[in-house]
Amino acid sequence: MSYEVLDTSSEKPETRNPKLGTKIIGITGGIGSGKSTVSKFIEELGFPVYDSDFWAKELVNIDENLKSRIIELLGEESYDENGKYNRKFVAEKVFDHQELLLKLNQIIHPAVKIHFENWVKAQNAEFVFKETALLFELKLNESCYQSILVTADENIRIKRVMDRDGRTYREVKEIIDKQMPEVDKVKLADFVIQNNTDLESLKEFTHQVIDELQRMDL
Repeated sequence: MSYEVLDTSSEKPETRNPKLGTKIIGITGGIGSGKSTVSKFIEELGFPVYDSDFWAKELVNIDENLKSRIIELLGEESYDENGKYNRKFVAEKVFDHQELLLKLNQIIHPAVKIHFENWVKAQNAEFVFKETALLFELKLNESCYQSILVTADENIRIKRVMDRDGRTYREVKEIIDKQMPEVDKVKLADFVIQNNTDLESLKEFTHQVIDELQRMDL
C-alpha cells in the first residue's frame, strides 16, 4: 500500500472536533523523505501551508530578541559581520552537544509557535497545514486535527540528500541516526505516505490523502 490511513480513534485535544473552524494538519518526515514536495503539492491544491523550517530561518534574522538570546547562548560568531545568522557555525556548535541544542530549540521554537498561531488567525480556510520536521519530537501533533508522515527507505533518503546537498554518505547517516526512528513516527501518524518511487506517484498519494481528509470532515 502506498499510503495508509491509521487508527485515529483515540481522542487528541479538542482539535479532533470536526465542528471546529480551522483544522491544523501536521506534515512531517525525516531528511530526504520528501515532505517539502508533499507540501508543495498541497499548496498547488489551494491549501495554506506553513513551513516551520523556513520561518525559523527567517525569524532568527529579523527578531532582535531572538538574536540577542542566541548570541548570549552561543557567542558573537552566531551572526556574521552583516548581522546574518551564521548557520554553519551554529550547526557545528550544537551538532554533538545535546544540551546546547536543547537550549537553542527552547529559544527558537516558542517564537515559531507564536508566529504560526498568528499566521493561522490570518487564514480563511477550513484546513491549514503545518510542515515541521519535529512534529512528533515536540509533541506538536497533539494540537493537530490529523498528521501526515512522509517516509521512504533509508537508502533512498540517503541518496536523495547526497545528490541534493553534496553531503557524504556518513554525514547523511549521522543526521538520520540523530532523528526519531521512522518506526516510532509511523505509530504516531494518522496518514503515512511512502515515497519510494517517482514524483507522479507521490502527487497521486498526496491527493488521495487530501481526498480522505475531506471525506472525514463531511
